[in-house]
Amino acid sequence: MPTVHLLDYVAGNIRSLVNAIEKCGWQVEWIKTPEDVEKADKIILPGVGHFGHCLNSLSSAGYLPAIQKHIESGKPFFGICVGLQALFAGSEEASSVPGLNLISTELKRFSGSNKDGSQKSVPCIGWNDASTLHHDRDQDPEGEGQSFYGLNPGSKYYYVHSYFAPYLPSELEEQGWTVATATYGDQTYVGAVGKGNIFATQFHPEKSGAAGLRVIKSFLEGKMWSEAITPSTSGNTSGVKGVSEKSTTDTSTNGLTRRIIACLDVRTNDQGDLVVTKGDQYDVREKTAGSEVRNLGKPVEMARRYYNQGADEVTFLNITSFRDCPITDLPMLEILRRTSETVFVPLTIGGGIRDMVDPVTGEKVSALDVAKLYFGSGADKVSIGSDAVVAAEEYYSSGKKLSGMTSIETISAAYGAQAVVVSVDPKKVFVSSIEGRTHHTVKTNEPDSEGRDHVWYACTIKGGRETRDLDVVQLVQAVEAMGAGEILLNAIDRDGSNRGYDLELIKMVKNAVKIPVIASSGAGVPAHFEEVFKMTKVDAALGAGMFHRGEYTVAQVKDHLGKAGLLVRPFEEFDTAQPESTK
Repeated sequence: MPTVHLLDYVAGNIRSLVNAIEKCGWQVEWIKTPEDVEKADKIILPGVGHFGHCLNSLSSAGYLPAIQKHIESGKPFFGICVGLQALFAGSEEASSVPGLNLISTELKRFSGSNKDGSQKSVPCIGWNDASTLHHDRDQDPEGEGQSFYGLNPGSKYYYVHSYFAPYLPSELEEQGWTVATATYGDQTYVGAVGKGNIFATQFHPEKSGAAGLRVIKSFLEGKMWSEAITPSTSGNTSGVKGVSEKSTTDTSTNGLTRRIIACLDVRTNDQGDLVVTKGDQYDVREKTAGSEVRNLGKPVEMARRYYNQGADEVTFLNITSFRDCPITDLPMLEILRRTSETVFVPLTIGGGIRDMVDPVTGEKVSALDVAKLYFGSGADKVSIGSDAVVAAEEYYSSGKKLSGMTSIETISAAYGAQAVVVSVDPKKVFVSSIEGRTHHTVKTNEPDSEGRDHVWYACTIKGGRETRDLDVVQLVQAVEAMGAGEILLNAIDRDGSNRGYDLELIKMVKNAVKIPVIASSGAGVPAHFEEVFKMTKVDAALGAGMFHRGEYTVAQVKDHLGKAGLLVRPFEEFDTAQPESTK
């Protein structure tokens, strides 16, 4: 197979990019020293996390002069995410750290509101455009119908970032750059940029499904310009109906599609096999005699099925007994590795991520080291549950002082906020009124049997088995301060009910934080997804049991949302036989 060189400065999930490159028919050779850069033909610089960490790491290792020489020599260079940001003069994220300054613009942090007046979530996480091309017509005389490095109108790509390069024609097209833009609220920014031998994307092509694989393949094959492909909106490998074309009336206008996440609760059954299971209020055993763990299928096969149906992300929540020591959880790590070979959308893994002691060696193992195992096996995000509650309690007991030592803080500092999800498991506590209450309390439209119509949401740990004197608003605000990038908001009272999401809970949490919130627990029909997106400002919605039981597919949910006027990512397939370059 032909070879491309990959420069990894140890940040984020490199395994996914390697799998994507191999899917395109190429193999990876690692750059281990600055001298290796000179020997390389094509170089890919991926990156997630902090701009300063990336540039300082490259500088201290002596890579920056070698990269600059590689680019100046005319050899192909592809930067991904922070790899794109490195091309610019600098970033507000690390104002004292210079970039390569190939483009004199400075990156800015997202701020402000969406066009509908709602607060903009930061980080920006989700599927967005990179298809509105701005370029010098001398480069592409035919204009319409031409794709720049496989970018196509109508396709959507996966973005996850807090800082962006503003779209400034005077700094881009007028300097000879070809640009594809995306929008987030009132801000238009660079989604992809290229000139000569240089190409870079703010989005992650290795996590952008078929659309992203086409981009990687076009770069590897040197096809700057080729015939544009219109994404298919029907038909997929699972044989069910695809996404409706009637996705034109969405009023959120923040540029992002409505994100649908398939969640797989994984644990060992009584025979010792890892299976996907689902329960009612976290009870995963059958109600019949014998009470065996409910077995709904094999994790890798089910994850691939949901990817083929159009799932925008896949989440594994490891609820097996192995979570007491994730570093010995070799079967779960293997599931991640195998899944990432064929599933090219973001993968999240949760369960037992915290500081611990290796039962074999007796040595202390940090939460950061545990996270590294998951990232190295194919995960893009880690989900922290019980440990986040304990950390929040300590945060408040210290007078809201950050220790810098919690799992959230250490992982976020190393890999970026977007890599840390906090999974919240609250349950309702009914009270007669809000008088004298120290917890965040709301009036509910669903009183209990005693007529009490006020509730606060108590946080739980250990899979919902232990309730703490900490309310959900206190928790999410604490973990946001620690550096969490996203909230996975479960609801024990709704789990397995198929009654729809807890809209009151979602509104309360969404109003309390600025980071994205994922709605979870209670979805039973496609209309529940429509309801949560139209009735709240939630950033994504998660489904589990209704998918596992085969009652509905992800594609059917997306089709329903499209017909309801909500913007969803279209289904696309990756064809290894791409059109020949027209240039």
